[in-house]
Amino acid sequence: MATPLTYTLLVNGPAYGTQSARNAYLFAQALIAKGHTLVSVFFYQEGVHNGSALTLPANDEFDLVKAWQALSLEHHVRLETCVAASLRRGVIGDQEAQQHHLKQTSLAKGFDQSGLGSLAEALLTQDRVVQF
Repeated sequence: MATPLTYTLLVNGPAYGTQSARNAYLFAQALIAKGHTLVSVFFYQEGVHNGSALTLPANDEFDLVKAWQALSLEHHVRLETCVAASLRRGVIGDQEAQQHHLKQTSLAKGFDQSGLGSLAEALLTQDRVVQF
């Protein structure tokens, strides 16, 4: 095999309604299986819905949020949702809930909220950034 590469994925599609996020997940599995390193997944625009703790698919449907969480745990992948895009769409983490005096959060366990600076850093430091 050629030299392993480091990757960050940029996911713009929601967990359900389009194939974008599912394709990103399948791509993540494939690149890890080939020996590459997935450093992080940055969820932006509608993609922040992948980090919602309030997603409840039917019993016979693939649970993409849980799949991202498992991938993160198993392979030490950072899952980051854009904080500004998340706030606009009701995906709220602990820090933002405190800052805005909200009583509840909706960010799924294992996901963090960060700014676009995190994505910019990935663009500068990873071998590849792939957008879905």
